[in-house]
Amino acid sequence: MNTNRYGVAGALILTLLLSACAEPGRIEQALSSGTPAISTVMENLGQHEVQVLFTEVTRLADGSVSFTDDEFQVMDARYHYPASTVKFPVALLALEKLEEDHRIDRYSRFKVAGESNGSSFTNELIELFVVSDNQAYNRLFEFLGKDEINRRLSAKSLQARISHRLSVPDSDVLTTREIRFSGPSAEPLVVGPIENSPIEAVSLSDLNKGVAYIEDGKRINAPFDFSEKNYLPLRSLHGVMKRLMFPENFAEKQRFHLTPAHRQFVINTMGTLPREAGYEEAEFPDGYAKFLVLGDLEGRAPEHLEIYNKSGWAYGYLTDTAYIVERKSGREFIITASIHVNANQIFNDNEYEYEEIGVPFLAELGRQLIGFGEQLN
Repeated sequence: MNTNRYGVAGALILTLLLSACAEPGRIEQALSSGTPAISTVMENLGQHEVQVLFTEVTRLADGSVSFTDDEFQVMDARYHYPASTVKFPVALLALEKLEEDHRIDRYSRFKVAGESNGSSFTNELIELFVVSDNQAYNRLFEFLGKDEINRRLSAKSLQARISHRLSVPDSDVLTTREIRFSGPSAEPLVVGPIENSPIEAVSLSDLNKGVAYIEDGKRINAPFDFSEKNYLPLRSLHGVMKRLMFPENFAEKQRFHLTPAHRQFVINTMGTLPREAGYEEAEFPDGYAKFLVLGDLEGRAPEHLEIYNKSGWAYGYLTDTAYIVERKSGREFIITASIHVNANQIFNDNEYEYEEIGVPFLAELGRQLIGFGEQLN
């Protein structure tokens, strides 16, 4: 069933479609659950740009894996801001590139030009996945450069246009900063600066959004221009998760080329709760940055749930992609979903309904999709 035509009267249309379909898909069942968190969004569906991709994973007797897929309003040609979800593919590509130079590894110390402190890929990846650190992503962006990021994603048949760093002035500067790796020899390994091409145009609808935006403390009464912002459609994000978790289901050239140890390190890190990595639980509870299923959780996550995810939030967009294992039943799922919450249609004013609407919606959606209803235990 094609759900891309849903408009403002989303709940009514969904009801009519369900009544005409003997076996509605899993997403449609979840969205028609009638729970308050979901109904609030469905009653105003047109303003929330909801997109959902759902995959149930089945392990077959011969050891292979099959996917049963469902989707709702997935519109790759309509722009949505991916926020920190771009960190996910960039992290994998940075590891991929790292493995191609045997002079350095995940533990090699490096320093980015202009920064006083050094780091390692191990440290950066932990901070990137566990608490979604922006500077960790920016250092990996300097290591790769935008042209190489986009070239490698295209080679894997993943549509994207990654163009900038996150939360820094001049985030779209085309020349990367030099990176110096410490090595066993006296001479450090130097990467960059890398000269990148101008930001490529993308043929998408809805690149200009809203009625106004804030810039330098002033309101500008014009739509906000996203034409040079990062572009990572949900289908590509979902594809990144599938390729990481189930590389054998893809042709060799479409996979991320990671050693088994590096691949497992990434997976383990994605499933690590902040308190397990040494962060204060009061500041970073178990549901932090895990919007699907756990986003509105008070207290600790149930031990029978494994969630490996990467989320992002900015400009009113909340997006999460998650591989979920429910150990009691042994069922496995991949969910990628996005919602926009910006009632006043003003960007950069920090008035977004994340906690009131966005997070509760994604949490309840995730629970409904994996069969938990409103309960986690």
